Amino acid sequence: MPDLSTSYLGLSLKNPIVPSSSPLMRKVDNVKRMEEAGAPAVVLHSLFEEEIRQASQEFDHYLNYGADSYWEALSYFPEVDLRIGPDGYLDHIRKVKAAVGIPVIGSLNGVSTGGWVDYAKEIQDAGADALELNTYYLAADPSQESMDVEQMYLDLVREIKGSVRIPVTIKLGHQFSAFAKMAHKLDQAGANGLVLFNRFYEPDFDLENLEVMPDVKLSTPYDLRIRLRWIAILYGNIKADLALTGGVHSATDVIKAVMAGARVAMTTSSLLEHGIDYLGKLLRDLADWMEEHEYESVQQMLGSMSQRAVAQPAALERANYMRVLRSYRLHA
Repeated sequence: MPDLSTSYLGLSLKNPIVPSSSPLMRKVDNVKRMEEAGAPAVVLHSLFEEEIRQASQEFDHYLNYGADSYWEALSYFPEVDLRIGPDGYLDHIRKVKAAVGIPVIGSLNGVSTGGWVDYAKEIQDAGADALELNTYYLAADPSQESMDVEQMYLDLVREIKGSVRIPVTIKLGHQFSAFAKMAHKLDQAGANGLVLFNRFYEPDFDLENLEVMPDVKLSTPYDLRIRLRWIAILYGNIKADLALTGGVHSATDVIKAVMAGARVAMTTSSLLEHGIDYLGKLLRDLADWMEEHEYESVQQMLGSMSQRAVAQPAALERANYMRVLRSYRLHA
């Protein structure tokens, strides 16, 4: 039996297939089933920046409501349930940690600092083994400079890293003009890991009702390609651990991720499509492939197809580009 173990964010994991943030994580029983199916760690669903703001605004409203009234009006104050929203998320972390023995990674979704720092600390204190900053930001303001956008990400990492003891990783989109440089800056800012890539969900238009419609589609193996490319480029050039997310549907996808340089391959769509027990199949197929191809460990595969493993990566990339263009033939 090959050694499937790996490490990620300083955590020792028994294999590289990690269920990523999704609605499945909202139920403790689902996380328990993932552990039983072989998950070495989980990334919980995200606490959104908007939820933190809303909870704060509601609390301020309740505190100030009727402040100019007579004291008798205090009896009419609504009873505030502080166990919803952000506080409910902290309770969920505690329950999951009590139910499973694998590392639990909390997730914060947003881009600003401020109240985020406090909740990062509370997520740590609730028992999370690491924290994933799930950044989802569309730079739609024409007056906003690209450097300002990058600085938002760097400030976020620095402030969170300065406030917690647990490892911090950041989940990114690929829409940066010089992504390799941005990754290097985040590495220098203290990020323990980079998760590549976040998927930006594109809306559609309902022409009958003239409405913008949300449109969520599961990933496909095709989504893997841009992730493999950038992980292969970054491997060995930054200290932060690399994780691949998006497009992982088979053991073959996991193997490609590891060979590119990812310490873990994260998956959600495959579990939503096939069920939590599909994790077991992925692990069996991974072990079978490694035995068949005489790999003794995941560590032996790590980064073996990265650009660092190639003598002249820039020349190879250019040669592949030309070969792809010339290989296409129009059909009459």
